[in-house]
Amino acid sequence: MTAPAAAATPDDDPRTRSPLRWLVLALAALGIFSSYYESDAIGPIADMLLRQRHLTQFQIGDLTAVISLPNIVLAVFNGLLIDRYGPARVSLWAAVIGFVGAILTAIGTPYALLWTGRLIFGVSEGAIFISLLAGVARWFPRSGVALATAIFLSLARVGSYTLDRSPTWARALYDDGWQPPLWLGAGITGLGLVAVLVFRVLDARWPPPPYSARAEGERVNWRELWNFDRSYWYILGLHCLYAAVFFPFRQTYAIEYLQHVKGLSLQQASDVNSGVFAAAVFATPLFGLLADRIGHRALLLTVGTLLLPITLMVLSLTDLTPWFSTALMGVSFSMVPAIIWPATTLIVEPRRLGTALGVITLLQNVALWGSNRIAGWLATQAAAGPDNPAGYDTMIWFFGAVSLAALTSVVLLWRRESGPHGHGLESARAAAR
Repeated sequence: MTAPAAAATPDDDPRTRSPLRWLVLALAALGIFSSYYESDAIGPIADMLLRQRHLTQFQIGDLTAVISLPNIVLAVFNGLLIDRYGPARVSLWAAVIGFVGAILTAIGTPYALLWTGRLIFGVSEGAIFISLLAGVARWFPRSGVALATAIFLSLARVGSYTLDRSPTWARALYDDGWQPPLWLGAGITGLGLVAVLVFRVLDARWPPPPYSARAEGERVNWRELWNFDRSYWYILGLHCLYAAVFFPFRQTYAIEYLQHVKGLSLQQASDVNSGVFAAAVFATPLFGLLADRIGHRALLLTVGTLLLPITLMVLSLTDLTPWFSTALMGVSFSMVPAIIWPATTLIVEPRRLGTALGVITLLQNVALWGSNRIAGWLATQAAAGPDNPAGYDTMIWFFGAVSLAALTSVVLLWRRESGPHGHGLESARAAAR
């Protein structure tokens, strides 16, 4: 079989015209589904770790924080690897590492091994997301990358939704304690590894497009590594600050917060928390389509970010049903990721996309690591728990302050993109530069 000719521009890549691109999208989605499932695995068992293993809130928070730690060191390196070796190959490397980390996490005793398993999984977690995202972008034309990215992200949310619903559909495992649910996560991570392996085999049939790969022997110019447009830094700020609120709260603390503050059972709290991801599964592609049709991406990002502090206020300061705050956060979490990732690809030139995503991942993981640890420290200092629900207040105020900082960053992006230095984010069907 003769390999297709190499592409000169993104839309010339023969991948973008192959019907296999939809299979690739499905495989990438399954790979990220498994990563999201394992990434969130601590949340549903947080109360059991508190009661059965007598861990502190800080230790529980650190089990989520630690998966961000490797990416502080490796994120830019991962981006350079993607630019040099291609996203499919890097995805496979990351999936293997993630599977090893999930197994060690499931063994989980003593605490040091549990922590180490999460650390090793963290090496995979950041790399597999940006590599699969870059891989999907390579397989779809620029005019359709927003929809493809939105579908990819919505299917990724199925992983988080499935995890949050697992105390109900896998109740027997949870009834046996904290460890069986982690073995379930390891099995799902193995399924993701198989999907990424098939993705790698399919992608290997095409030569790497020259527009997206560094020339052989080309040396990295470290001075230019951080040389991006101002819009990139504003959108990076939103990436980091939004994630620093949403993921630590929803991954680690939301379920136990709903148990201890709102008086819900584990199953009820997990169901409420899963509603955010259920909404994202269906709404994320719709917002991706909306952004393609009407433009106004920075404006839509502003609206979605504004919902984040509103959600925290409703949850902590009112007696409204927790489902109301879940609906608000579900809309926010559907809108922001659906728009922010394709918007980032429009701001950054294709040959530097891997590096740009690596810088985002590095700083985002600094924010995630710090936010998880700060929130856990605040909850520990306030003795937050079932006997002291008010102890969670300082943690909620911390998340609220960070969400306002995220809002500031996106307003600055909106202002710049509405002027002469914009990249077409506010225009419908924005084209690549």
